[in-house]
Amino acid sequence: MAIKIYRPTSPGRRGMTVSAFDDITKKAPERSLTAPLKKSGGRNNRGSITVRHRGGGHKRRYRIIDFKRNKFGVPASVSAIEYDPNRSARIALLSYADGEKRYIIAPLGIQVGDSLMSGPEAEVRPGNAMPIRSIPLGTQIHNVELYPGRGGQLVRSAGVSAQLIAKEGPRAQVRLPSGEVRYIEMTCMATIGSVSNPDHANVNLGKAGRKRWLGIRPSVRGIAMDPDGHPHGGGEGRSPIGMPGPKTPWGKPALGKRTRANKRTDKNIVRRSSSSKRR
Repeated sequence: MAIKIYRPTSPGRRGMTVSAFDDITKKAPERSLTAPLKKSGGRNNRGSITVRHRGGGHKRRYRIIDFKRNKFGVPASVSAIEYDPNRSARIALLSYADGEKRYIIAPLGIQVGDSLMSGPEAEVRPGNAMPIRSIPLGTQIHNVELYPGRGGQLVRSAGVSAQLIAKEGPRAQVRLPSGEVRYIEMTCMATIGSVSNPDHANVNLGKAGRKRWLGIRPSVRGIAMDPDGHPHGGGEGRSPIGMPGPKTPWGKPALGKRTRANKRTDKNIVRRSSSSKRR
């Protein structure tokens, strides 16, 4: 998994980098494991824009990923490593001994032909999924469940991993990539190893059009608007914000304001993330 650097043959090529895709072994997806994916353009069921700067982009098909890894005790071989346009990580196509095929998030280091398994009796090695109760302390994990049986919800982006640091009664402490330490039930499933494609963070898009291919529309700076359009707007020439802290277009505090309001799960957080401590 290397980064390919283009020659500066044009302003758009200068500084542009792409993934070399050396790890990809199959181009076309498994058709039975895909589904249509309709774009919303950032609009809700009434047609109102609820998420700004969305729209356009290349058409995609969704790859159905097995986040639950609930096929216990059945060995599977890695048939292919594929590109998924819907996520930053690579995905792996597993062929189980009983003939079923499933996609999983590809862990770092697995190759075609490797044998994987899920369940409490699985070996502790990258790609195998098991309950947290069966995982040794200090192990790097990903695709971590928050609630038993719901499927992995945490640590699924390219190159990231969490660490199992303690076990206390029915719960374990897991350090997430953000630095947050959180209680997770022992019966929750997690996959051993870190997520594939760690070079994703080093890719430089190089030009505005490549951002549009991803379905992301331009964003205008508030300071470039007039006072009617944004709280930061107005003034003669370049002018500072002129208020205590930056604001959203609707006058709410932005850039550092804590927005977490889920008091029901506060008891599961042992230590806040390193980024929230700085705020």
